[in-house]
Amino acid sequence: MNWPRCPIHKRPAPSDLEIDKVDFASAKILRGIIKMRKIWGQYSPFFSVPTEISGNIPPRCKITFAQVLSRHGARDPTATKTKSYNSTIQKLKSNVARFKGKYAFMNKFEYKLGADQLTLFGEQQMINSGIAFYNRYRGLAKQGTPFIRASGQERVVQSARKFSKGFHQAKIADREPDASYPYSILVIPEGKGSNNTLDHGLCTAFEEGKPYGVIGSAAQQTFLATFVLPIIQRLNTDLPGANLTATDAINLLDLCPFTTVASPLAAVSPFCHLFTLDEWKHYNYYQSLGKYYGYGSGNPLGPTQGVGYVNELIARLSGKAVNDHTTVNRTLDSNHVTFPLGEALYVDVSHDNDMTSIFSALGLYTSTRPLSNTSSQPIEATAGYSAAWTVPFAGRAYIEKMECVGEKEELVRIIVNNRVIQMETCGADRLGRCTLTDFIQSLSFAAEGGEWDKCFAE
Repeated sequence: MNWPRCPIHKRPAPSDLEIDKVDFASAKILRGIIKMRKIWGQYSPFFSVPTEISGNIPPRCKITFAQVLSRHGARDPTATKTKSYNSTIQKLKSNVARFKGKYAFMNKFEYKLGADQLTLFGEQQMINSGIAFYNRYRGLAKQGTPFIRASGQERVVQSARKFSKGFHQAKIADREPDASYPYSILVIPEGKGSNNTLDHGLCTAFEEGKPYGVIGSAAQQTFLATFVLPIIQRLNTDLPGANLTATDAINLLDLCPFTTVASPLAAVSPFCHLFTLDEWKHYNYYQSLGKYYGYGSGNPLGPTQGVGYVNELIARLSGKAVNDHTTVNRTLDSNHVTFPLGEALYVDVSHDNDMTSIFSALGLYTSTRPLSNTSSQPIEATAGYSAAWTVPFAGRAYIEKMECVGEKEELVRIIVNNRVIQMETCGADRLGRCTLTDFIQSLSFAAEGGEWDKCFAE
């Protein structure tokens, strides 16, 4: 299958025979920046992914149910990563006498990134997401408010609050009353031993190392050896005395997206210009390997981590009680207050790793063959799978159910970052839709508990 390229809007033709070379240079730089932001793996800011199927509501159809599964907005690095990044910066500051050329910004650069918290840009991403959800499902949104859940980390809870704010703003702008704002958010605790379908942590074999817990990092390390050496050599040549390692090189690559999203308007960081577009493509693939083999279909227990959530989705779509023996919190899901059925709108906010497992449990990327860990594959070869296309900052999946004239049964469709997924497992039609019956039947892997029995095998 040939995947379409993102359209590039052409500038208006010049009004005279003089060609402004500066403008052309600026336009080229701008196109490069736009392209670069879409190949930062899971650290890319949300963007609309190219789609072969229109995401518009089909004619003569009415949406009756909509659920969004969202990643939190852009954040600071994790606590472990922020220490490592700072260490690389301090190493450079200590070893390099003076930075010149494209590295000159380092002379005044001070490491000020925090740890784990949502950035101002990330907050705005989630506000925008709430607005988009309201506008897309306006017919349902005007009639009520969504039932909202968030996994327990502060950045996830804050993301849910900002999403709610955006939904509320759109509703008020639509001149609809909204006395229920601020909306209630059900926060599901995280932590070892907690049953939480929005955050993995129960499957012992998956969580505690070999073999399942290291498959992703092993694939990344193998691929890293194919592209990182020229980067290290160039950096160390440009920066005499730096003595940078592979870890340092990846840290500097990571600092591009993280220092970008630390800016309220996500102004592209000077770190980004230290690397070529081809190097960013390799980096993007490196991150995709980590998700695919760490939490997705490339890990024998990856999809199983998403089974509990899929069984909750089945319950919501069918209006029947949850049937699950994996990660579902039975106390919450057996109570109609904390797990109501029959709602029109649902919002769940989670993490990239968990969303990757959920997508695999849903069978969304069945056309993606096992990713090579020795050579980078373009998006065409991965059948539309990459970390940036699936779980960017503020990434989202819409699961929608619709009634259509001439159809005997309701239809289900899934849209990931505005790309309609052609669901092969349930025989989707040309608009990416399956009947509700076929869709639920296609989820037998989840309904049967996945490979949960292997989680505790000795």
